[in-house]
Amino acid sequence: MLLLNFLAIMVAFRLWGRLGLFIWIPISVIIANIQVTKTVVLFGLEATLGNIVYATSFLATDILSECYGRKDAARAVGIGFFSLVVMTVLMNAALLFIPAESDFVQESMATIFGLMPRIALGSLTAYIVSQMHDIHAFDYWKRKKPGMKWLWLRNNASTMVSQLIDTLLFTCIAFWGVYEWPVLWQIMLTTYLLKWVVAALDTPFMYLARKWFESGVVRP
Repeated sequence: MLLLNFLAIMVAFRLWGRLGLFIWIPISVIIANIQVTKTVVLFGLEATLGNIVYATSFLATDILSECYGRKDAARAVGIGFFSLVVMTVLMNAALLFIPAESDFVQESMATIFGLMPRIALGSLTAYIVSQMHDIHAFDYWKRKKPGMKWLWLRNNASTMVSQLIDTLLFTCIAFWGVYEWPVLWQIMLTTYLLKWVVAALDTPFMYLARKWFESGVVRP
């Protein structure tokens, strides 16, 4: 799953440059908020599935910040925020329609998207706070801290702190009272560990993206 997400980001960036990353942000946000309703067991601990695709959105914003600047990264975050709001409103409006006798998806849609307002609230809050922290931290360390000039260090430091902020905010808002505490803390732990792994493993793709940009093989 992680490899599929990284490959999708790099293909989008190689084909369409900055526009490709703008496209990926709403894709990742919408898919993550659907997949997060599914729990899986990883190494004996319960985890929500949407963590991987959501965590890769930080790679997209970091590439934007590195290659195009903080304003474009912030614009991408705004696009993701708008797409999540629209998806939540439209899908909950769809649930208000009385299904036909032949319909067989209403119950499944209600199960997935009925939780969406609370999940969306947690996701929107965590998304804005953590992404804006990531953008500002990445840019600040790049410009103001000589010891943070190395791309791998800036990428991992900014993303890992942002992922911690995101995990705590989202899990508490979206799932507090939904799961028992033993399950909730497992979700918190596995969510952050998964995001930490994503942050560590996306570094080679950051270098590849910058190489493509500097060599002119992607669109400006």
